[in-house]
Amino acid sequence: MSGTLLRRDAALAWRPFALIGAVLAMYAGVVTSMFDPELGESLRMMMEAMPQMFAAFGMASPGSTLAGFLANYLYGFLYIALPLVLILLLNSRFLVRWIDRGSMAWLLAAPLSRRRLAAVQAAALAGAVTLLCLWIAGLGLGFAAAMFPGELEMSRYAAMNLGLWALLQLLAALCFVAGCAVPDSRFATGTGGGICVLFVLVDMLAGMDEGWQTLRFFTPMTLFDPVGLADGTADLWPAAVLAGAALALYVLGIAVFRRRDLSL
Repeated sequence: MSGTLLRRDAALAWRPFALIGAVLAMYAGVVTSMFDPELGESLRMMMEAMPQMFAAFGMASPGSTLAGFLANYLYGFLYIALPLVLILLLNSRFLVRWIDRGSMAWLLAAPLSRRRLAAVQAAALAGAVTLLCLWIAGLGLGFAAAMFPGELEMSRYAAMNLGLWALLQLLAALCFVAGCAVPDSRFATGTGGGICVLFVLVDMLAGMDEGWQTLRFFTPMTLFDPVGLADGTADLWPAAVLAGAALALYVLGIAVFRRRDLSL
């Protein structure tokens, strides 16, 4: 039954996954191709003209290496915002839709406990996030090898992707807990998604105005520093903290779902 449910989740996920994956591939190809000294000078001039706008989207420094360039223009905002859209879609399809459509009674009537049902859905969501991060990492490797062979420092690029994976897992876990806890399924997706979007907006505001800088410490975004990971000045321990918090939230969501009063 668990395998059947996972296959059903995969069938529900592949279309939005393919769409977001294609958009990510487009951005990865375009941004990687812009790693050029002449274009870099033009971008630097634009940043000097609109420093707050570039800082809001995590593009405060163009970077002198390919890893730093990608960290600045992709990992600071685009590789967080677009995967978050996919997370919201998948969380809704994996768990909330079963309650919303009245299918939960059928699932619970099968030889599958509540704990195991929620664990399977958590595993499906975490697995989808992992696959997406592997896709993102593969895009960077592929485009870098094709356009700038030998320019990408592998250890720092791996650290960037590990940090991104940990952050996205935490955001996914927050959405999962909301789906398990919020009684009204119509607001379950909005609650988790709203919290995650609020984190992103606060991070953007902190980049635009120094007066908002302290608020960054109330969001998990402060534990992900792609530019620091790219230039070797940031450590990997924040990624371990994010991953541990994500695991704890997944377990919390499963526990909440076990005790939830379901109107079937």
